[in-house]
Amino acid sequence: MRTETPPKVHLKDYQPFPFRVERVRLLFNLYPSATTVVSRLTMTRTSDSSDPLRLDGEKITLKRIELNGRPLSGDEFVVDGDGLTIPNPGDAFDLEIETEICPKDNTELSGLYISTDRFCTQCEAEGFRRITYYPDRPDVLAPFFVRIEADKEKYPRLLSNGNPGDAGDLPGGRHFAEWNDPHPKPSYLFALVGGEFDVLDDHFTTMSGRRVHLTINVEKGDAPRAAYAMQSLKKAMAWDEDVFGREYDLDVFQIVAVRDFNFGAMENKGLNIFNAAYVLADGETATDADFEAIESIVAHEYFHNWTGNRITCRDWFQLCLKEGLTVYRDQEFSKAMRSPAVSRIKDVIRLRTRQFPEDAGPLAHPVRPDSYARIDNLYTATVYEKGSELIRMLRTLIGNEAFFAGLNRYFDQLDGQAATIEQFLDSFQPSTTRNLAEFSRWYAQAGTPQVKATGNYDPDTRTYRLSLSQTTAPTPGQNEKSPMVLPMRVALFDANGAKMETQFNAMTAAEHLLVLESASSEYVFSEVSSAPYPSLNRGFSAPIRLTDDLGEAARAALAGADDDAFAQWEGLQSIARALILDAAGSGDEEPDPARLDAFLTATRDAVARAVDDPAYAALLLYLPTVGELILDMKDADPDAIHVARLGVRRAVARRLEEQLVAAAEQKESGAFDASAASAGRRALKSAALSLLSSLGKSHQDRIVRALDAATTMTERLGALGALSNIDSGAFDRALGSFEARWSGLPLVMDKWFGVQAMAVRTDLRDRLQRLSARADYDLKNPNRVRSLAASFSMNNPVGFHAADGWGYRFLGDLILKVDPLNPALSARLLTSFESWRAFNATRRDKAQAELGRLSEADLSKNARDIISRALADRE
Repeated sequence: MRTETPPKVHLKDYQPFPFRVERVRLLFNLYPSATTVVSRLTMTRTSDSSDPLRLDGEKITLKRIELNGRPLSGDEFVVDGDGLTIPNPGDAFDLEIETEICPKDNTELSGLYISTDRFCTQCEAEGFRRITYYPDRPDVLAPFFVRIEADKEKYPRLLSNGNPGDAGDLPGGRHFAEWNDPHPKPSYLFALVGGEFDVLDDHFTTMSGRRVHLTINVEKGDAPRAAYAMQSLKKAMAWDEDVFGREYDLDVFQIVAVRDFNFGAMENKGLNIFNAAYVLADGETATDADFEAIESIVAHEYFHNWTGNRITCRDWFQLCLKEGLTVYRDQEFSKAMRSPAVSRIKDVIRLRTRQFPEDAGPLAHPVRPDSYARIDNLYTATVYEKGSELIRMLRTLIGNEAFFAGLNRYFDQLDGQAATIEQFLDSFQPSTTRNLAEFSRWYAQAGTPQVKATGNYDPDTRTYRLSLSQTTAPTPGQNEKSPMVLPMRVALFDANGAKMETQFNAMTAAEHLLVLESASSEYVFSEVSSAPYPSLNRGFSAPIRLTDDLGEAARAALAGADDDAFAQWEGLQSIARALILDAAGSGDEEPDPARLDAFLTATRDAVARAVDDPAYAALLLYLPTVGELILDMKDADPDAIHVARLGVRRAVARRLEEQLVAAAEQKESGAFDASAASAGRRALKSAALSLLSSLGKSHQDRIVRALDAATTMTERLGALGALSNIDSGAFDRALGSFEARWSGLPLVMDKWFGVQAMAVRTDLRDRLQRLSARADYDLKNPNRVRSLAASFSMNNPVGFHAADGWGYRFLGDLILKVDPLNPALSARLLTSFESWRAFNATRRDKAQAELGRLSEADLSKNARDIISRALADRE
């Protein structure tokens, strides 16, 4: 039994590394069972003290160690489970260390490992210490020179960071390749790949006229499926120059796609390593969501070249400095490539479904935490998605001119350095009169602000008074909360749906920016000709939960008039949320008929107005998910929410049946088109099929015909998902046909597992047991594990939070099997328990019991960290 909690690292304890690494030379002799690594470090002491040299290292075998060419005796250094210490290395020295590692046994996929007979690395956050002894921390930057030697037949391509150098043959059928990265980088950005690949080649000419060689390395036969990723890369490179003025700085940019990868991708300098799921795509095997993700993630990793690589983090507490900023950049890129309104709404949905629950549960933490036990467990939606929202708010607060001036100052002054949040914000301060010290609280305080809005119109003075108040609920370690700086974009509409020109702060405009900085404040609009309908937090200008005093009839009318796409969508979402929650709370299968009728009319009219934007129309048909609504229900009952939500879905389907049938009957014509416009048409078709499936078997034949006629994976998955909602054998028959056709493509079969894990069906428990026992459910492959376990626990709250606790037990049993192989993966699965305190007593007791069972097991530090935080008493 191991119940001890991993010790915490604290921001306040940060100390600079007392040495500078002037140069790193690495020699790799690649063998699956016994790779040797020779590290030659040139180092200089930078502190006045006589600190010993402490290098990180774990799960590696030390073969030899030399200081200035002299072998060290056993009493001149100390090796322990976490690293190596040399008490008296001197002030300037060369250190050579030879280690041996076993890549083929590395199932944790951290450090150097093998994926389908190819060597590859993952070093963020602390994987480099599993390759050689080194100061494995982000504030130690050095140029790297790498030489790789390997069997030429088995591993014909040998890649690393930087620009290519010499290459050639060696005796015994081996060969070598050398790589030189002149840009100082931390060890977490180191990368190495060795194997046989198909290569897609291209080039990009930068704004200064340099020609950059681009390559995407994939499994044999997959090069055609990497074409969209290459197209996305070139678009991202051009966009970053046009919008941010950032040019690429090496002669080559390489992407490698591997099947076994813990994350989406990794931004290693000049050699990005990707999960193959985010590189490979064609119309037959990938969905439109896959294409969108590829475009976004390829851009994200490329954008890291400046926001993460050229300027990196001083310490891991500053992780949001590179991730939040880069997510913001990739979201802006997606808006430019696609519909800005649709992209923004999708960003908000991701925030609400992923980050809001995190902020409301025992795993809540600030965007920049002040402590952590395992850094791997802080790659969270808070750091990424909420971190992005902070950048967006900063831009809103200070304006475009000051924002880009500050960013340019940040790039110019901190290039080549490891920076902090304070340095980042200080870069903007000279460009704005707004004091950013108060805004910085967003980085230190956890939780989602709850904002309440009330309005009062005075016809005699033609003024409208808007009162805003904010509170933030206690989060672990932060019982007392301070007011946040909240930028709120606001417009007023009259009863006829016209946007009103009003005066605020001596400025007449149709839209105003209000900034709530205290617990409550009142804002007075003048020259308001009639009682207005307020459109609040337009564009989701602040990441808050908002309630107001607008009635449902007024809200529906405003949704019909609002010219802000997000605000219109949000108006319908608010009505749907209230209808579902009220019905769930009262135990009704369907909401109050009169209220429901008003919502259906508003939805029908909104969808009709969106006739030229099918992607937006599909989002208008989206209802808040059970996972989102759990946060709004005290002692939540997912079954009751699901029943009420299904009632609203049926009502929408009945009211819009004719329009939905027309959308469902749309046929794809011509060659596959990955454009946003074509994807929007397919999204509307899938939404229509899903809603029609809520009417039971009455449209089953139509859905089966749509599946049989499908020419794209989007259409196939949309129809298959719709069939999963119907209680008949059609779903399993379709699954059988799907498997027979696609069993040879792992990425497609991941979707087959996922669609079953997310289905709310009476046979779900038995189905999951059968699927998890299949020979192709490979616990060593993160994609396959997630396709079932994460799809179920994170996207099927009705099944996972079943009242008898079987969902918790199922996931717990899987975690016990996965954890010895891949602690990072098991810890990520454990975050599915983050909302367990939000449920009714029966479910809370079952979840707590399962977490207790897992806490008694011999689990990894990563897993124990999540469990201890989930079970910790709320203070």
